[in-house]
Amino acid sequence: MSSNIPVVVYSNEPRCRSFRIMAKDIWKDLKVSRELAWRLMVRDISAHYRQSLLGILWAFLPPLVTALFFIVLNNRNIINIEETSIPYPVFAIVGTVLWQIFVYSFNAPLKVVNASKSMLTKINFPREALILSSLGQALFDTCIKVVILIVVLLIFKIQFTWGASFSLLALLTLVLLGITFGLLLTPIGLLYTDISHGVTIITTLWFFLTPVIYPPPANFPLSLIATLNPVSPILVGARDLATSGVVHNPIIFLMVSFLMLFFLVVALIIYRLAMPIVIERISA
Repeated sequence: MSSNIPVVVYSNEPRCRSFRIMAKDIWKDLKVSRELAWRLMVRDISAHYRQSLLGILWAFLPPLVTALFFIVLNNRNIINIEETSIPYPVFAIVGTVLWQIFVYSFNAPLKVVNASKSMLTKINFPREALILSSLGQALFDTCIKVVILIVVLLIFKIQFTWGASFSLLALLTLVLLGITFGLLLTPIGLLYTDISHGVTIITTLWFFLTPVIYPPPANFPLSLIATLNPVSPILVGARDLATSGVVHNPIIFLMVSFLMLFFLVVALIIYRLAMPIVIERISA
């Protein structure tokens, strides 16, 4: 009688020696862990909003409050922002919404893995399920914030173009960029809680080094910082697509996007190799 139970053959040959085998194993585990990832995602999202007084409003408030703060400072001439191609309130709100999407995606992997720490030490399951869960939560948060973008563009009567529909791909790229950075920090962040505190400090400084509430600088050395900052071309490109339907620096945008995909694969491999060691450490 045939059986559908998978057969696992253990060997003393290190599978990490072959990139092809490693990539194949990661892809297989990503596919088989979809249902578990979905259940983890629903659990975490429900718990997050159920235990909050304002609920889903917390997805709207941070970017709007941050943008309002800089809009007031700019109107009072406390800070001097260069002239923007679109009304500054639209520029600031879209920029802060996109930044919050990146930050949420950056924090998602470590947050999900930390929440499942007890499960990791007791149950053997594909750890890639946690990655899919964090990606799902980041996409859910992005969908909520897209509502803000649509409302703002309608209120200020920004003309819709067919090119603006490609901004959804730019948003996905921004999410994957955040997931990539988050994955690289997750193994060590699981061992040391200092990492989660440090991420808050890093993202706060990163915010001011990224053209979120000001146009990309043209003068050296700020222009070099903006060029080397991997978030800048993706965020600026997403804002350009959403408001004008074109990317003003498509070559840099595409280069960073392809590099992000490469480093995402690298981050997945590091995560897969490091997690058994990390789990052993936290179980001791």
